[in-house]
Amino acid sequence: MLDNFNHEQQMLQETVRRFMDAEMFPHEEAIDRDAHVPIELGRQIEQRAREVGLFAANLPAEIGGGGLDYEQMGLIEYEFGKTSHALHSWVARPTEILLACEGDQRDTYLLPCVTGEKRELFGLSEPEAGSDIMSMKSNARRDGDDWILNGSKHFISGPVTPDFAIVFAATGHDETPRGPRPRITAFLVDVGMPGFEVSIGYNCTSYRGYLNFRLDFDDVRLSSAHVLGEEGRGLELAGKWLGMGRIWVGATCCGKAERIYDMACDWAANRKQFGQAIGKFQATGFKLADMAVGLRAGQLMVKDAIARANEGQMSDSDAAMVKLYCSEMLCRTADDAVQIYGGMGLMEEMPIHRLWRDSRLERIWDGTSEIQRHIITRSILRPLGA
Repeated sequence: MLDNFNHEQQMLQETVRRFMDAEMFPHEEAIDRDAHVPIELGRQIEQRAREVGLFAANLPAEIGGGGLDYEQMGLIEYEFGKTSHALHSWVARPTEILLACEGDQRDTYLLPCVTGEKRELFGLSEPEAGSDIMSMKSNARRDGDDWILNGSKHFISGPVTPDFAIVFAATGHDETPRGPRPRITAFLVDVGMPGFEVSIGYNCTSYRGYLNFRLDFDDVRLSSAHVLGEEGRGLELAGKWLGMGRIWVGATCCGKAERIYDMACDWAANRKQFGQAIGKFQATGFKLADMAVGLRAGQLMVKDAIARANEGQMSDSDAAMVKLYCSEMLCRTADDAVQIYGGMGLMEEMPIHRLWRDSRLERIWDGTSEIQRHIITRSILRPLGA
């Protein structure tokens, strides 16, 4: 990110960069080619991350996490953005809503995720309810003191088959001035429970080797001990995670954009046509200028959002602006870089084609660009009564 770091932040940045140089960058090409991360490599990344203090760095120190603040986590996400999710996702940053675990849930779900004994999935999106979460079909009905869960989720991503999933399901309806609204509840559902099936989903052209799963629930019986937080308050829990999650997407997009920009600058300075470096032609040089401006703007937006989050002042609209701008800036940067490389930009022997493909997903997951614009528009019009 921007280079006005204090000494502690500089040391963290150096640690992350050394870690990536040793554990991630050497494997990028093979992982993309094979669309698979060998389990031995994934476990090695996990172990090395624990050794250098990067594993579960986002969770509080008092439960065994790294206890890093938002600025430090933003720095980590920025650097991790320079490589594939297929690799850096093995350095677990457990979902913060697990901090809502109470009683035995802490020992069963939260603490094992901090130590790396367990992995979780965040089960929100559905085949017919991607952007339209309130139309989710997954539901849980009361049966005595238990809940019976039915439905399915897809595009649920993670590096490895999970041990449990945080699943959001409708548990009834509330009447509101805008009409009936589903009551959404979060459940902790263990893999292996009768009726719960986890399967590998579609193969994605972006971040090859990073898995997405389909979760299917057929009369899965859950006790009250499997409810995370309060019944009917699941979306509030999800919102707490999604807000900062979109800031981290913005940070990773900036990190990837910086890597692409550096590659494009090097190519423009050394590739010669008509007797001079192609960067000296305005058609190329102006692309580099636009990349530099876009990257700086994205960095400043991420920094501003983190400052707002530290003060407890970050809104949904703030997060949406960061996610929207940074993901679209990254795609412009990647596309211009391919154009600067010319035909070589699309050759598999060059890394730029992989970064270009990977960049495209950022405008879709964690809320599409269209959804981010809707959130921003709503924040503008609602105060005006529209």
